Amino acid sequence: MSTEKQSGHIGVTTENIFPIIKKFLYSDHEIFLRELVSNAVDATQKLKTLASVGELKGEIGDVSIRISLNEKKKTLTISDRGIGMTAEEIEKYINQIAFSSANDFLDKYKKDANAMIGHFGLGFYSAFMVSKRVEIITQSYQEGAAAIKWECDGSPEYTLSETKKADRGTDIILHIDDENKEFLEKSRIESLLKKYCRFLPVPIVFGKKTEWKDGKSVETEEDNILNETNPLWTRKPSELTDDDYIRFYKDLYPFSEDPLFWIHLNVDYPFNLTGILYFPKVKSGIDLQKNKIQLYCNQVYVTDSVEGIVPEFLTLLHGVIDSPDIPLNVSRSYLQSDSNVKKISSYITKKVADRLEDIFKNDRAQFENKWDSLKIFIEYGIITEEKFYERASKFTLVKNTDNTFFTLDEYKALIEANQTDKDGNCIYLYATNKDEQYAYIEQAKERGYDVLLMDGQLDVHLVNKLEQEFQKSRFVRVDSDVIDNLIKKSDNKAVSLSDEERNALVELFKAAIPTIEKTDFIVGFEHLSEKGNPVTITQNEFMRRMKEMSEMQGGMNFYGDLPLSYNLTVNLDSPLVTKVTADKENSKDTICQMVDLALLSNGLLKGEALSKFIKRSFEQL
Repeated sequence: MSTEKQSGHIGVTTENIFPIIKKFLYSDHEIFLRELVSNAVDATQKLKTLASVGELKGEIGDVSIRISLNEKKKTLTISDRGIGMTAEEIEKYINQIAFSSANDFLDKYKKDANAMIGHFGLGFYSAFMVSKRVEIITQSYQEGAAAIKWECDGSPEYTLSETKKADRGTDIILHIDDENKEFLEKSRIESLLKKYCRFLPVPIVFGKKTEWKDGKSVETEEDNILNETNPLWTRKPSELTDDDYIRFYKDLYPFSEDPLFWIHLNVDYPFNLTGILYFPKVKSGIDLQKNKIQLYCNQVYVTDSVEGIVPEFLTLLHGVIDSPDIPLNVSRSYLQSDSNVKKISSYITKKVADRLEDIFKNDRAQFENKWDSLKIFIEYGIITEEKFYERASKFTLVKNTDNTFFTLDEYKALIEANQTDKDGNCIYLYATNKDEQYAYIEQAKERGYDVLLMDGQLDVHLVNKLEQEFQKSRFVRVDSDVIDNLIKKSDNKAVSLSDEERNALVELFKAAIPTIEKTDFIVGFEHLSEKGNPVTITQNEFMRRMKEMSEMQGGMNFYGDLPLSYNLTVNLDSPLVTKVTADKENSKDTICQMVDLALLSNGLLKGEALSKFIKRSFEQL
């Protein structure tokens, strides 16, 4: 190609390409720096490859990529010492942009800057999001190649001419427009380079390091290199210590507590994937944060929104995933249907399950010690990912109210003989609060029953899942019915009250129940043991569970809006109940006292009703 100065039209199918870039990429315009530095890295890596096969004349030398600002000239320059370009290559790679249809292009991608840039090869042209003019000064590594200057002012017109350049490589000079002056600020550029280029495989230099001298910050002669070219996930696990992994975690997430465990991912077939995933320490559900996994493509930061690439439950983890095989620059719906992404998602799920099972088998004591922090990840996986449940059921633990841990199989073996009802159902009794449900737990233990402690954020969902998976099994909260009905060994003795007697007793006990906002009580009668409490208050298992779930997820407002419903069960075999029913007129205070005691044991007696109960108690003393 002639190297005399020439001009021409950039090969696009629409003259509106630059307004489109400026307008529709504006919300994500900071990614121009990522794209231009990535191009510089590619050019440098290609040079290294040529050198390794003997196709480069002379020394490879310093291959750092240098970013520089000139506030007076309002320019930002990205310089590399990569392979450079000839005039023919500029014509091929810069001047020819192929679009099948400008209208289709707009309709499909105007809301997604990443998709637009990546899908159409617009990495270099993202420069025009922030520039009124862009120059390329480049010299190919090829012997005898002339240095070339390309210039464009944001229209389809460009100029191309010979110039002088001291060395091989490419300088991209952006003349920043007035709307984007922020990209002439040193702090802004440094923060973007640290965000997108922190782990690039080629040194990224931005100015000189500074030191504090004579009461002020002064520049030194040392290059300010912003990146780690050999990050932890690119190295072999055998080379690394626990301290290395923890140090890297603290670099990624300053001020965090040490992680519980980590998993080093490394696979090269049937796709390429490396990374490190950490299980963070969780104090409570409030600490849970998604979007903590950083996604990289060949060490270039892309996003921390990894839904669709990793299974949903693993978005609770922290760490890094790096893969050149994930189609990063397309829509999320495409990601979720892409077969390669599904394979990667399945692989990560398997690796997490393998690691957890390995820890469980080799150090169960450590696994149990960390279970309360680990369980939210594992339970989330069990609830949302069928394949994970198949693996996790081997190492999922449950804990009883005596703080003893069991696997699911171990616990079934423990309770099956004593906690199977008359219909052959194995009944798993559980409590959600040891203190509040203490009396009910003790009643169950007196019968020789064991009670699980299910006080986790996701336990109500886990209970539903396990009921689906286990055959002939039910989970019943220990305060959801009177003890004789929790695990029915035989049919209850029939209640022999006439309608008139029943109605009179219902009215008598209902009159003793204080008014509690948005709370209903259903009075019922049972023949229980003489030693049993005269009055017991329980909450229906199904309705309570539905209400709890409605508070945790949308689409169940019907249950959430219903009043709380409790069963007030009167024990007809209690001597005290026999006494008050025989003398209804003179037993109102005693009935109130029995009802208040039952309410008190459930934490339902408050305010004025509690004050009256205390006063009545003193009077009776």
